[in-house]
Amino acid sequence: MVTRCLQHGEWRIVEHRSYRTAQSNAVRRVFSYGGRVFGGKIVYPPSVTHYITDTQRERRKTPNNYSDFPRKRTMERATLSPSLNQSYLLSPSRASTTRLHSFSFTRNLSPSTSSIKLQPSSSSVSSSFINGGVSLTRCNAVLSNSSSSTDASEVADIDWDNIGFGLKPTDYMYVMKCNLGGEFSNGELQRFGNIEVSPSAGVLNYGQGLFEGMKAYRKQDGKNILLFRPEENATRMRCGAERMCMPAPTIDQFVEAVKATVLANKRWVPPPGKGSLYIRPLLMGTGAVLGLAPAPEYTFLVYVSPVGNYFKEGVSPINLIVESEFHRATPGGTGGVKTIGNYAAVLKAQSVAKAKGYSDVLYLDCIYKRYLEEVSSCNIFIVKTFAKHLKDNVVSTPEIRGTILPGITRKSIVDVARSQGLKVEERNVTVDELLEADEVFCTGTAVVVSPVGSITYKGKRVSYGEGSFGSVSEKLYTVLTSLQMGLTEDNMKWTVNLS
Repeated sequence: MVTRCLQHGEWRIVEHRSYRTAQSNAVRRVFSYGGRVFGGKIVYPPSVTHYITDTQRERRKTPNNYSDFPRKRTMERATLSPSLNQSYLLSPSRASTTRLHSFSFTRNLSPSTSSIKLQPSSSSVSSSFINGGVSLTRCNAVLSNSSSSTDASEVADIDWDNIGFGLKPTDYMYVMKCNLGGEFSNGELQRFGNIEVSPSAGVLNYGQGLFEGMKAYRKQDGKNILLFRPEENATRMRCGAERMCMPAPTIDQFVEAVKATVLANKRWVPPPGKGSLYIRPLLMGTGAVLGLAPAPEYTFLVYVSPVGNYFKEGVSPINLIVESEFHRATPGGTGGVKTIGNYAAVLKAQSVAKAKGYSDVLYLDCIYKRYLEEVSSCNIFIVKTFAKHLKDNVVSTPEIRGTILPGITRKSIVDVARSQGLKVEERNVTVDELLEADEVFCTGTAVVVSPVGSITYKGKRVSYGEGSFGSVSEKLYTVLTSLQMGLTEDNMKWTVNLS
């Protein structure tokens, strides 16, 4: 039996079905919507795909509406855009998918010039590789050595000024699999879309999953793309995998997979100053398991989405409330690794806080309930000013002690602050010190550096600054983002250049 529920809606039975009937019903639906099955993959014309996406968005606005897609309206939309139907892409099958070695830069392709181009073709369906790429219906995805400057056709046509922080489906994702006790083999690029897992998958039943978050920026020249410290994310995922009894890709495999995914979706990297391409690597136990045990098979997947600011306030100060009843992590638990369950646990307190008008929640330790830990998805810093000169100020942040995620941005801000001559302390920070601080700010991949405008603790509200960055947080934000975007020389050797 399959049931479905939208947020704030009621559960309703969608259909009773066995595995076989589900499969046959799915095939009938594919053909009724104008789709075809190639190499085990379901393929729809773009007009239908866009319609389905639009309809799903409308359903989210209208709870309990589970009607099928109207064929008539679908056909009308297809008629309005016949050019799309003449050249739609196939979803590559496993036999005809661009593999990692196509992007390993060892086949007379330099990292500074390799890219994916879509070339028109009148050929029929084929699974043979062409020039290091794959043959698709009416369209070939091939590797190109072109080093021409970025033009309008190489950047997605969306409203870059209002992208916000939300999922926007892109072109490709990267998939790699491994058995328990084995090693990850070369992966492959696939068209972005849903994945199929067993209902008894380890990640669904026992939460055996990790994820990472990182960003790619387009430089001012419009051609070069920068990654920020990808090897640090790879190392953190490997540490988390060891804690969660999971195999993990090597650092090189992780970084090469990220490079391949970004290059395959480079038209989705926002123009300079308009945002970034958020990169989400996932490691999941996708093998079927019933008893409590590590999954027998694992999937490493990378997808991307263009994003703007994480908080609705943008770079304006955010307002936090200190939570003393709910706790994010406990000593000996998994608070120090980026496992998926850590984030589901904060949703309750976060939802309550946002309903009261706060931006997010700041958590305390679960033993003494007086030491700062972190915000729902970012680390916290306080600044104490002892003189007007920047170097006389002290920046403090809670030390990493197993219950706090070792953020890559946190680590970078600590190094940048010290390079600017600031004194940095990694230690236990009390909530009383927080309330007496001169500046407070958060750091994370999504937020980068976000100033805190106010803290509310047990009904008492303390404000900081005058509605903008403090002098210390503004300096650190400017130095770090200038480095990430390639506006200044990278003396830290933190960025990886893609072209």
